[in-house]
Parts: sequence; C-alpha cells; structure tokens
Amino acid sequence: MEYNATLAQGPGGQNVNKVNTAIQLRFDINNSSLPRAVKQRLLRMPDSRISKDGVLVIKAKEERSQLRNKEDALERLRTMIKQAMVVPKKRIPTKPKRSSVKKRLDSKTKRGLVKNFRKSVSEE
Repeated sequence: MEYNATLAQGPGGQNVNKVNTAIQLRFDINNSSLPRAVKQRLLRMPDSRISKDGVLVIKAKEERSQLRNKEDALERLRTMIKQAMVVPKKRIPTKPKRSSVKKRLDSKTKRGLVKNFRKSVSEE
C-alpha cells in the first residue's frame, strides 16, 4: 500500500493551489496478506478503480487536510475489504408451489373476464 499526495481541486482558497492535500492510495491486491478467497472476490468486483494488474486506486480529495483525506481513503479501502469478506450464499433453485401457480392462473382468468365484459357488444 502506498500513498501519493497531489494538488486537489475544489474548496480550500489559496491553500488548494499550494499544498498537496489530495491523496491517491494504491493497494496491490495480489501482493497483499489477505486470504486467497478475499483476494479473488476483490478482483471480481465490478469496480473501475481496480486495474487489470490487480491494483486498487482510491482517490480522496473531499477534505481540506491531507490527514483527513488519508483517513477517508483508508476507510474506503476497509469498506471494500469488508464487502469482499462476506461469502455470498449459494442459491438453491426452487419451484413455485402448486397453490401459488393455481392462484396466479385464476387471477389471470378473472382479469381476462373483466376485460371481456368491458368490450362493446356488437349487434349481429
């Protein structure tokens, strides 16, 4: 994990032009000490901040101080790792119950009858 400080845009007055307050945190997922399963889930996340090399880049530039931006970037990294630690439940495919299928078909039939009664009667 490495930090780079850069100039930030936005509020901050003259400070924004002089001081490197924005933080760019680079976290190499493949070379980290995380468990293999967590690494794989992190790499599979649909996130544009993760490069093909497995490097996660988080940019923090909301706060006016470098320290607070650094804390913000670390917190976002922690949140992503916590999300990756959650093992997704395996879905067990099920069929709908007979009674619910019957109920659905009956309601469709009733609805069709209601619409049929609304039609204008043609004289033959």
